[in-house]
Amino acid sequence: MSNVVFFNSYKLKKGASIPDFLLAVENLNNEYISKQKGYISFELLVDGETWADSTTFDTMDDAKKFAEASDPNGFAEKFYSFLNLNSCKSHFFSSEKSYYCKK
Repeated sequence: MSNVVFFNSYKLKKGASIPDFLLAVENLNNEYISKQKGYISFELLVDGETWADSTTFDTMDDAKKFAEASDPNGFAEKFYSFLNLNSCKSHFFSSEKSYYCKK
C-alpha cells in the first residue's frame, strides 16, 4: 500500500511575522501532527508569497482522520492565525513512486 501526502497551500496574512509563523509551524508539528496515527513526515515549503506544507501518512484513512479532526487544538489555532484562510487549498495524494539520491 502506498503512503498518502496531505498537501496544503496558502498565503500568510499581510504583515504576518515570518519568524513567529515558523515557530508556530514547528510547535504544531512537534507537539501535535507528529503524534497522530500514521504520521511519517512533515515538510514546509515556500515560493515567494505562497507557502505549502506536505504531511506524509501511512494510509489515506490516517490522513483523512487527521484532516477532519475537530478537537480544539491551541497549536493549530496559533498556526491558522497567520493564514489568509481564503487562499487555502488542500489535496490528498497517493504516493505512486519515490526516487532518492544514491550516494
